Amino acid sequence: MNASFRAGLRAGVPYAAAGFLLSLSFGVLAREAGMSAVAAIVMSAIVFAGSAQFAAISIVAAGGGFGPAVAAGALMNSRFLPMGIALAPSLPGGPLWRAAQGQGVVDSSWALSARGDGTFDRAFLFGSTAPQYVTWLLGTVTGALAGDVLGDPDRLGLDAIYPTFFLALLIVELRNGARAQQAAALGAALALALVSVTPAGVPVLVASLAALVGLRDGTDDAGDPDGAQETAA
Repeated sequence: MNASFRAGLRAGVPYAAAGFLLSLSFGVLAREAGMSAVAAIVMSAIVFAGSAQFAAISIVAAGGGFGPAVAAGALMNSRFLPMGIALAPSLPGGPLWRAAQGQGVVDSSWALSARGDGTFDRAFLFGSTAPQYVTWLLGTVTGALAGDVLGDPDRLGLDAIYPTFFLALLIVELRNGARAQQAAALGAALALALVSVTPAGVPVLVASLAALVGLRDGTDDAGDPDGAQETAA
């Protein structure tokens, strides 16, 4: 377990570096939207989810209230529900202890810890999340306290980090075979169809339904009977 945790730490470092830049941008934008530095830092410490935090802060910046901001954040984080369902059988203990362990899930650690047979390496997941949490807080603190010095995040090219981060995760998943590629294509089509006509968060939630492609019976193009499990994971 210790070896797996250390392997997770090493795997999480590149994502932690990207997370620092993302949270740096969040800290700056949160202050520009009128949040105090303490509020921005506490939000990162508790929520620890970039898409939810950016969705919420964009609503606040546009003059929206606390309720819509929380609703947008919750909608963006709803993707963790199916991820948690997939992870739960790999976690020991009762419901409360499994729920506590599930707080360590972020997109990259969930994907990296998947073994490919529908199960997850719990120690690897915790290891990969640990450096990401640290840098997420450090980036937020830096952005919230030094935002005036850093200036506009777009000027520094930080707006390109977020899509690049998720593109890297997608490339890894596409290596799982034709079924993974079908799910990715369907998810992209659903998101593109909805992004201009639905509230923030809805396209991501609907696009996640494409993962159901992995539940089909049969084998993938390589004749691997475990292909469906790999894609579903």
